[in-house]
Amino acid sequence: MMLAVRTAVLASLLLLPADAAVAQVAPIQKEAFRSAQVDHKASGREVDVMEHLANSHVIEIPWFNERYTKEIELPRFPPIRLGSVELDLSPTKHSVFVVLAALLVGILFLTSARSIAKAQAQGRPPRGFAGAMEAMTLYLRQEFILPNVGHHGEGYVPYLLTVFFFILACNLLGLLPWGATPTGNIAVTGGLALLAFVVIEISGMRALGLKGYLKTIFYLPPGLPAFMKPIMLVVMTPIELIGKLAKPFALAVRLFANMTAGHALVLALIGLTFTFQSYVVGVSASAMATAVMLLELFVAFLQAFVFMLLTAVFIGLMRAEH
Repeated sequence: MMLAVRTAVLASLLLLPADAAVAQVAPIQKEAFRSAQVDHKASGREVDVMEHLANSHVIEIPWFNERYTKEIELPRFPPIRLGSVELDLSPTKHSVFVVLAALLVGILFLTSARSIAKAQAQGRPPRGFAGAMEAMTLYLRQEFILPNVGHHGEGYVPYLLTVFFFILACNLLGLLPWGATPTGNIAVTGGLALLAFVVIEISGMRALGLKGYLKTIFYLPPGLPAFMKPIMLVVMTPIELIGKLAKPFALAVRLFANMTAGHALVLALIGLTFTFQSYVVGVSASAMATAVMLLELFVAFLQAFVFMLLTAVFIGLMRAEH
């Protein structure tokens, strides 16, 4: 069982591209993971069990032929040459779902804001989905964002709330049939972590000033003897720089690994049905896969919350002079 899970995770890591806009699998990788393909006898065609995790230039939509699924090829654009580097800006499956998640978040917030404004104009509290959205945003703002960001941190609330709901939308889209999980791509989580890194460092510059911000890199404890200052700078400066880079790196890897591992585990459990071709194994694997999917629903909320919370904590730490 653990071997199947490890194989699924390793396959997903090798099949995911380094750039969100590039989704090309080398022939050697195709040959290495050809054993992951199973013959779906009911449909008479080969199904790659890793297609749900890997990025590609194809998206699937519900259809009434070919076992209720139709593949649509996404348009391919000529690569842009920047010297010796080729930049492929063609849309991929994950980039499509990133845009879809952004649109869903925007639509939900706009419709909720209109419903709340209408309810307030009528002198009554908002109800239904708009009321739930208001309660959730106020709870996150008052209990987690402002206490961790610190005083005068209201300007960071819109960014952190957007991060939470956007990551949550990306996570939940991967749980839907024919869906994909953009946060299961290290390029997507890396982009989110890079944006968090920029916000964290700029918040420190604004709160501490240039001189105070430089002290977060070139650290010298007060009262240090003069002869120890060069030694301390040589030792602590690389550590401080590594610490600044390790925070966003941890955010990216944590989100990517959690979302990838859960889906890989589900695929491994479903793969047991085709491997053993037994009713007992099939029912047991399906029951365990269903339980893991319910756990993934909880993980989708948890990882969005953890990313938002840690970003707020890092912003607060950077803004505090001490």
